[in-house]
Amino acid sequence: MTTIGIDLGTSNSLVAIWTEDGPRTLPNALGEALTPSAVSVGDDGEVLIGRAAIDRLVTHPDRSAASFKRAMGSAKSFKLGSRLWRAEELSAFVLKSLKQDAEVALGEDVSEAIISVPAYFNDTQRKATLDAARLAGLHVGRLINEPTAAALAHGLEGMEEGSFLILDLGGGTFDVSLLHKFDGIMEIKASAGDSRLGGDDFRGAIIELLVERHRLPPLDSISGMEKAKLIEEAERLKRAMTDRSDEEYSITVAGEVAGGTLRRAEFEESCRALVRRMKAPIERAIRDSRIDITRLDQVVLVGGASRMPLVRDLVTRLFRRFPLLHPQPDHIIALGTAVQAALKARDGALQEVVMTDVCPFTLGTAVLERRSSNERVMSSIIERNAIVPISRENRYYTAFDHQNRILIEVLQGEHIRPSQNILIGQIEVPVPPGPEGKECVDVRYTYDVNGALEVEVKVVSTGKVIRNVFSNQSNLTDQELTKRFAELATIKILPRDQHENRALLARAERVYADALGGERERIKELIFWFEGCIEDQTRRDIKEVRQQFAAALQQFEGVGF
Repeated sequence: MTTIGIDLGTSNSLVAIWTEDGPRTLPNALGEALTPSAVSVGDDGEVLIGRAAIDRLVTHPDRSAASFKRAMGSAKSFKLGSRLWRAEELSAFVLKSLKQDAEVALGEDVSEAIISVPAYFNDTQRKATLDAARLAGLHVGRLINEPTAAALAHGLEGMEEGSFLILDLGGGTFDVSLLHKFDGIMEIKASAGDSRLGGDDFRGAIIELLVERHRLPPLDSISGMEKAKLIEEAERLKRAMTDRSDEEYSITVAGEVAGGTLRRAEFEESCRALVRRMKAPIERAIRDSRIDITRLDQVVLVGGASRMPLVRDLVTRLFRRFPLLHPQPDHIIALGTAVQAALKARDGALQEVVMTDVCPFTLGTAVLERRSSNERVMSSIIERNAIVPISRENRYYTAFDHQNRILIEVLQGEHIRPSQNILIGQIEVPVPPGPEGKECVDVRYTYDVNGALEVEVKVVSTGKVIRNVFSNQSNLTDQELTKRFAELATIKILPRDQHENRALLARAERVYADALGGERERIKELIFWFEGCIEDQTRRDIKEVRQQFAAALQQFEGVGF
């Protein structure tokens, strides 16, 4: 059975496989590689995924959602129609759609997958990703860090040996990885990132600029449809800034039309704080890897948002060289997951390739700090960016007289305060009562390439050993999974063979919402005509009808489909 690779992105998601000719992406029902990570619920309760859902963000903002990847592992929910959805459930719809695309392309059932996650996703966010996969009917053989996937794809495209810095700026996250390639081995030396920084934030900078320039009401007080249209226009302007130095715009908010010209210099000035945030993880990765930046052989940009000139300018200034921008920055993560799938399957063409990775976060436990009024602080056992697999051990002593138990809290994070880090789990061991500091335990953490952490606690005086493995397993129990499966099974998902028709109708509804007067009437007639053609079971020229409908819509919106 083929193992697929999936890039579950904030803005777009892709599915890819390994072939004799290397990795390649698979098309969705619209024949496109990119599937927008968006979900919308129709008036009849039917779930739409991808392109149609993106267009419905404008026309039906109360029934649509996107950018939910940022909420993975959190308590945040999204209200679509009358129901609340968790980010894991919405992501499951996207994954299920990609799974179906792969099954159609391959002509076989698919249940095994490698899925990419931001390198700076913590344990909770990674487990939420696994929850989404399980709900979609996928078993995940491995979660792979996005920059690592990019490194795999680049490494198999003829790059020479040396040191490479990979900067991955996607729709919602920014990841940095520094790797060294030699003798067929690609070794990740350091990873860093910001899981709350991406193209969506640069779009947000444009929104703030327009709100301030035209003294618009606060975004939270704008109606749902007007807010969605403002976001759509800001996204269009952001993309335009990639190729043009200025771009005109026109938006309507609270009945008032606001228009003007956005210049790239103004846009880049509004993004200064975001650019500063990009520098922090870059500097951390360089510092942790202990490499001289003058010895870097190449700086590689991946991720759709890396197309922005200000990103290239930042890299050029920092490293005094032009970065390498992959010709398909949106695709490379998915291609890398397909390579990882082939490596896991021990494909003969990849036997010479070895990939190492690092632990992206510090792993430790909480201890009492006598020098700080007995405050609890983080004690590091495995520090971030340690090459995995790795095993490290620390010794800890009892803190009170007559203490008969020691609690080991397994923590992940960089904060000195334990409460600010992620609690992965706990192990409690009994110790013989005695004076403070008499009894001690040796705590060993062993971390592997699949993100599994084995914790071994040994009581030195008695030799008693307690072990526990905290692996990348989902948060859902089998009982909870069965319950959610049953709930999602009642949801009607748009059949794959209707995706193109519904995507065109969603696009037409968006064009109608933008139009006024006579144009609206003509668009309405077009919609009725197309719906009639779809419902007419005797027609055999539906493909030609779609082409005619798309061409007619293009005349009203002035852009291609």
